[in-house]
Amino acid sequence: MFARFRKAADSPPADDRRHNIFEAAAAYVAACAEDDQDALDEAAGWVSPEALSFGVRELACRAVIALARDHDESPTAVVRELMDLPAA
Repeated sequence: MFARFRKAADSPPADDRRHNIFEAAAAYVAACAEDDQDALDEAAGWVSPEALSFGVRELACRAVIALARDHDESPTAVVRELMDLPAA
């Protein structure tokens, strides 16, 4: 899984501008959700694998918090539902 990060991280961004970890994470997760391998590879090359991992983790936390607030549920309940796990 991380081999794809390393491969893409060796090349500079296509548009020659610096991207921050949150831009990279947002683009990476959106590309994953849309099953867009080219965009996934591009976003993975914007920052180091460690930075991308941190950004994706932060995005996941923020998304769960937002969903929990919107649905008036606990973050635990939201995560379990998203992952198709039985209610705790």
